[in-house]
Amino acid sequence: MTVQPPSPSPPPTADSSAPPWRTAFLVYLDPAALRMLVLGFSAGLPLLLVLGTLSFWLREAGIDRTTIGYLSWVGLAYALKWMWAPLVDRLPIPVLTALLGRRRSWLLVSQWAIVLGLVAMSFNDPQVALPPVVWGALAVAFGSATQDIALDAFRIESADACRQPALAAAYQTGYRLAMIWAGAGVLWVAAAAQTLPAGIYQHSAWQTAYLVMALSMAPGMAMVLGSDEPLGRTMPPARGVVDWLHGALIAPIADFVCRYRWQAATILALIAVYRISDVVMGIMANPFYVDMGYTKAEVAAVTKVFGVIMTLLGAFVGGVLAMRLGVMRVLMMGAVLSAASNVLFAMLSTRGHDVSSLILVISIDNLSSGIASAAFIGYLSSLTNVQYSATQYALFSSMMLLLPKFLAGYSGLYVDTFGYAHFFVATALLGLPVLLLVWLAARVKPAHKLRITN
Repeated sequence: MTVQPPSPSPPPTADSSAPPWRTAFLVYLDPAALRMLVLGFSAGLPLLLVLGTLSFWLREAGIDRTTIGYLSWVGLAYALKWMWAPLVDRLPIPVLTALLGRRRSWLLVSQWAIVLGLVAMSFNDPQVALPPVVWGALAVAFGSATQDIALDAFRIESADACRQPALAAAYQTGYRLAMIWAGAGVLWVAAAAQTLPAGIYQHSAWQTAYLVMALSMAPGMAMVLGSDEPLGRTMPPARGVVDWLHGALIAPIADFVCRYRWQAATILALIAVYRISDVVMGIMANPFYVDMGYTKAEVAAVTKVFGVIMTLLGAFVGGVLAMRLGVMRVLMMGAVLSAASNVLFAMLSTRGHDVSSLILVISIDNLSSGIASAAFIGYLSSLTNVQYSATQYALFSSMMLLLPKFLAGYSGLYVDTFGYAHFFVATALLGLPVLLLVWLAARVKPAHKLRITN
C-alpha cells in the first residue's frame, strides 16, 4: 500500500468516543507500557547524575555557584541531539543491528556509553581536578541523549496514537523512579560509604555512589535484550550522500512543515518554551537546599523520594486526564501549575531551614511537573510521523531544552547577583508566554491527514 502524504492523527480531544474510565486505567497493564516502565528507568537515571545530583556533589566539594551554573551546559547535549538523530534513525550499527534491530542496537550502545561515563566520573575528584569529571559527564550526557532518541522512537512505534499518553505516563513513572534512585539513592549510598564525620567532604564516598549508579543501568540493558524490535518503517537504500541527507534530515522536517504550514511556527514556539520555568529553576535547586542548611537525609527523603512520588502521581493523573479531557486542556493546566509553583520556592527561600514548608512546596511543585510532563510528551508524540519518529521527536525534544538550558547556564550568576527569592519569581514569570502559546496551538489543525490506499 502507499501513504500520501504521511501524517499522524491530531491530538485527541474530549468527545463521545473517549474510552471508559476502566479501559483508560487498564491501558497501563499493556506489555508496551510495562516495557516503557523499565526503559523509562534507564532513561531517567543519567539525567540527575550529570545535572541535579552532580550540582549537589560539586557544591559540597566547594565549587562556586556560578561555575555550577555554567557546567549545567553539559545538559545542552540533550538539546542538540537532533544533530545526530538522523544517524540513529537510519544508520545501522555493524553486527548489532543485524542481531537486535535498529532501535535496540542503538539503545544498547548508548547504555554502554552511559555506564563507561559514570565509571570515569567516579574515579575523578572535582575538588582536585574538575575537567576530567566534566568530560565524564559529557560522555554520560551524550550517551543519555542518544538513548533518548532511540527510546522515543521505540515508544512511538510500539503503540498507536490513542495509547501514547498512557505509554508516556508509564515512561515517566520509570523515569521518576530512576530519579529517586539517582537523587535520594546516590545520597544514601554516599552517606553510608562515608567514613569521615558528617559535613566533611570525602571523594571516596561519591566514588562508591557513582559506581553503584553505573551498575543500576543493568535492568534497562536486560530489557533491551529481552524485548522485540518494534515494526517501524523499512528505510529504502540511499543512492548517495545527498539522497541520504534528504531522507534522513530534510524529509522529516519537510513532512512536518507540509502538514502544519505556517502554523508550524506556533507549535515550535510552544515546544521551545513550554518547560522553561522548570528547567531554568531546577539547576539551582540542589545548591539552594545546601545553602538553606538542609541535610543529605532531608534532601533525599523530601525532594528525592516524597517529591518524586508526587511527580509519579502527577504523571499518572496527567495520563488519564489526557485520555479523557484531551491533551491540550491538560497541557494548559500543567503550564499554569508549573509557573505558579516556582513562586512557592521564592516564599520558601525566606523561611530558612523549614522542613515542613519544604514538604508542602515540593508536593505542589512535583505534582504540577508530573501532570505537565505526561501531557507534553503525549502532545509531542501526536506531532510525529511514524516514518520519521526518531528524527522528528528528537528535534521536538531538543527544541524543548535548547533555550531553557542555555538560560539555565546563567542561573548561578543570577542567584549570586540578585538572590534566590528574586531568581524563583523570575523563573515563574518566564512561564507566562507559554499560556498564550498553548491557547494558540490548541487551534492548530494539520493541513494534510494520513491517507492510506491499497
